[in-house]
Amino acid sequence: MKKIAIKVGVFCALALALVSCKDAKQELADKRIKELETYVDSLESVNALEKEKNWELLAGEYDRKSTFADEASMELNEEAQTKSQEQIAAAKSKYNTIKTNVYNEIEKKKIVAKPSMKQMLRNRFFGAGKIGDDMNFSWVNKDNILKTYETFFSSYKNNKSTFSREDYDEVKLMYEALDSRKNTVEKEGLTSADNTSIGIIKLKFATMFKINRMGAKATENEKAKE
Repeated sequence: MKKIAIKVGVFCALALALVSCKDAKQELADKRIKELETYVDSLESVNALEKEKNWELLAGEYDRKSTFADEASMELNEEAQTKSQEQIAAAKSKYNTIKTNVYNEIEKKKIVAKPSMKQMLRNRFFGAGKIGDDMNFSWVNKDNILKTYETFFSSYKNNKSTFSREDYDEVKLMYEALDSRKNTVEKEGLTSADNTSIGIIKLKFATMFKINRMGAKATENEKAKE
C-alpha cells in the first residue's frame, strides 16, 4: 500500500511538473507575442520623420522581438502554436505595412527636383552641385584654379552655340565670380606659370565671349521682329 502511495505521489508530481512546464512555455509565448504586438503598435505613433531617420534601429528591434516570439511559439503544442502563429502573423502584417510606408517616403525624397536652367548651366561648367546661387568659389585654390579655368573655357566653347542671351548673362556672372576668387588665390601662392596660363585663357575667353554675346543679342532681336 505504501509503495502504491509512493508511485501515485511520484506520478502526480510528474504530472504537475509537466503542467507547470506547459504553463511556463505558454506564459513565455504570450509575453513575447504581447511584446511584439505592443512594439509594432508603438511604431504607428512614432513621427514619420523620426521613423525615416532611425529606421535601421527600429527595424532591428522589431527583428529581435519577432525572433523571440517565433522561438517561444515553437515550444508550444500544435493547437497553441497555431493560435500563437496567427497572432504573430497579424503583428508582422501590420509591421510590413508600416515598413512599406516608410520606404515609400524615403524613396520619394531621393527624387531630386529638376534644377533650374541657371543651375544646369553652372553644373555644366563646374560640375554638379559645386556652384549654387551664392556663386561661392571657396573650393577653388592654388592647386586647382588653372584646371577650373580650363574646364570653364572648354565648356564654354563646346556649348556657346546653344546659349541664349540670358545664358550669356549667367556665364558672365560665373566668370566674374571665378575671377574674384582668383584675386584671393593669387595671394595664397598661385605660381607664375599657372597665372600666365590663366591669363592666356582669360584673353581668349574675353574676345570670344564679346563676339558670341553680340551675336546672341542680334539673333534674339531678329526673332522678335518676326
